[in-house]
Amino acid sequence: MSKEITYNEALSKLANLCSRSEQCIMSCKEKLAKWGTEKNDAEKVIQYLLKEKYIDEKRYARYFTKDKHQLSHWGRTKIAHALQAKQIPQAYIESALEEIDEENYSDQLQSLLNNKIKSIKYKSLYDLKGKLYRFALSRGFESSLALKAIDTAIKNNNIKNRDDESFDI
Repeated sequence: MSKEITYNEALSKLANLCSRSEQCIMSCKEKLAKWGTEKNDAEKVIQYLLKEKYIDEKRYARYFTKDKHQLSHWGRTKIAHALQAKQIPQAYIESALEEIDEENYSDQLQSLLNNKIKSIKYKSLYDLKGKLYRFALSRGFESSLALKAIDTAIKNNNIKNRDDESFDI
């Protein structure tokens, strides 16, 4: 175990970190534990940072959602699960997810599928649809939206059903 740091050192270090990037309570607690801060001091540091608005879980949820949607191209489901894993309150998660523009969200999925379809090797249309469906779900997009976007991507790329194929999803 590394050398324990004092309350003032922990406060200074974590305040500096929180002023540079958004942090949630859970990640701050993990950092304090890693630094060897005593539990009592760690709680005081967290309370101080919350009071002074260095840590704001609602703000964290909003920025996390925006970053993961725009930069990592994640869907709502994957974002929600990631925030739940960070113990963000459900009300904050729902609020942050509502801020995602619906048209942008659909366009992003469509773009991902149009790009993915070019790199997939498939034996049949059924096989292609299955692979695209799994890809969309792995990115955290909703099932109903994925199915519609897959049909559009197939039409956009002029992929036709062969005579010997009778499967459809």
